[in-house]
Amino acid sequence: MDWDDAYSNGAYIEGAEGYPPRWEQEAAAFRNSSDVELDVAYGAGERHKFDLFRPRGAANGLLVFVHGGYWMAFDKSYWSHFARAAVERGWAVALPSYDLAPEVRISDITKQVAAAVTKACTLVDGPIVLAGHSAGGHLVARMICDEVLPEDVAARVSRIVPFSPLADLRPLMKTAMNDKLRLDAAEADAESPMWYAPRAGVDVTVLVGAAERPVFLDQARRLSEAWDCDLVVAGSKHHFDVIDAFADPDSDMARMLFS
Repeated sequence: MDWDDAYSNGAYIEGAEGYPPRWEQEAAAFRNSSDVELDVAYGAGERHKFDLFRPRGAANGLLVFVHGGYWMAFDKSYWSHFARAAVERGWAVALPSYDLAPEVRISDITKQVAAAVTKACTLVDGPIVLAGHSAGGHLVARMICDEVLPEDVAARVSRIVPFSPLADLRPLMKTAMNDKLRLDAAEADAESPMWYAPRAGVDVTVLVGAAERPVFLDQARRLSEAWDCDLVVAGSKHHFDVIDAFADPDSDMARMLFS
């Protein structure tokens, strides 16, 4: 099996190269029209910051949206508009950046996202929903495993939504990406959410696009089976547009999560 091809998303999405610049433009426009506190520090590093979007009036709770990019690309500035659905439905939204491989390992990024969630929850009362895309799906899944979050923070997490998550990291050791990720067998096992039992009492919905690469459909299915949780396969959606529901306050996903 050609593992590099298996995990190559853009090569199989028409117009893939247009998505990042469009995300960046739409994100900037949303920031410019929103009540947002930029660059809230959750740690000492240059990228240890999140943007916090607030709704009108008191927030119903907090969404933390964690971006993807195979732990090697992007920052919070590309994803602001994916806060729209939650904000317009009365929720505050934190979008963190984190350090990228090869400067850090995936296990380090997990700790950074936990620190971001912990800081954000001191600024917003109420329940916490965690959502993340691709590598971000992996990271939010890790938040409800193995005491990653402090107990008082974990107790507030009511739901997580991993979009197209990477739940078993072992296959990535067979890709060229691993030159940067530097996964070994021990870290791949320790950082794979599907080997853990999720925290009791947290609702989990795994979402994946029906038009995604077979390995992502398999990863999503295996996580839903391991965790005995809901799996939603979004018809016609691919890896880059499966997250669009978070930019649309009238989407079925937004109504389910933020009613």
